[in-house]
Amino acid sequence: MFKAPMAILLTMAVSLSTAEVEAQQKPAEKSAVRPLQVGNLTLGLGQPAIIVSTSGQDEASVLKETQQAAQTSEVNIVELRVDKLDFATDARRVMQLGQAMRRDLKGKPLLLTFRTQGEGGEKAPGDALYSELYQQWLAAGFADMIDIEMHIGEQPMRKLVAAAHQKHIAVVMSWHDFNHTPPNEEMLKRLEWQAAQGADVLKIAVMPKTPEDVNRLTTITWQMRQRSDRLLLTMAMGGQGTISRISGEIYGSNLTFGSLGQASAPGQLAVGVLWQTLKALHEASATSR
Repeated sequence: MFKAPMAILLTMAVSLSTAEVEAQQKPAEKSAVRPLQVGNLTLGLGQPAIIVSTSGQDEASVLKETQQAAQTSEVNIVELRVDKLDFATDARRVMQLGQAMRRDLKGKPLLLTFRTQGEGGEKAPGDALYSELYQQWLAAGFADMIDIEMHIGEQPMRKLVAAAHQKHIAVVMSWHDFNHTPPNEEMLKRLEWQAAQGADVLKIAVMPKTPEDVNRLTTITWQMRQRSDRLLLTMAMGGQGTISRISGEIYGSNLTFGSLGQASAPGQLAVGVLWQTLKALHEASATSR
């Protein structure tokens, strides 16, 4: 888990973002974001919402994490990381856990995610089993949001999106690259593909090698915000990418990840530090309008 004083993070945000954002804002303005209601939360308004992921391998540990997150006001959404469970492919047992989590969250949204090994997760179920498990969980209707990896392809994706929307479950469509930051055109095409498949939240996460890679990620986020009214969740991972996790309100990313304990990806900040930084940036942005 990456930790840094809020003052340092604010300095990073100002030094890395101000000149570029000013240059970008002259030719175009942000597209109006389509707000999204999930659980008791409206996404897309103001500072980015904070997601916290579970890391437990069994029901008891996951429910303990859930209860802590439910009682932490800075946490907006709780992500059940199914791939970390010992029983990840036991659809009924996962369903029962999700229903228990939903009760404990008392209105805070539950995001269901099976992160595959190829995208940084812990298990490799294969696309057919992956889709089958999601269909069963969607039919049960216990989640407020689901994360679907775009590698499964257009036809399976459209089926899952349709099933989710029939149950009024929001879809986060995702793609992760833990090795590098692809060219800008490729990142934009992936976000546009996600939008075309009906995703409610467009997500990409990349690994920067240089500060310029981080700048490119925030640049394509800004460009996509001008093209789409869908919610965005973009991030550069690792220590170098921490700035992208806190500057979403500037560039157009509407959600971010924090940690209450074990980080679920490299570069995550502790929830308390993250929330304070997001709040400070939000207030600074409001006074400059």
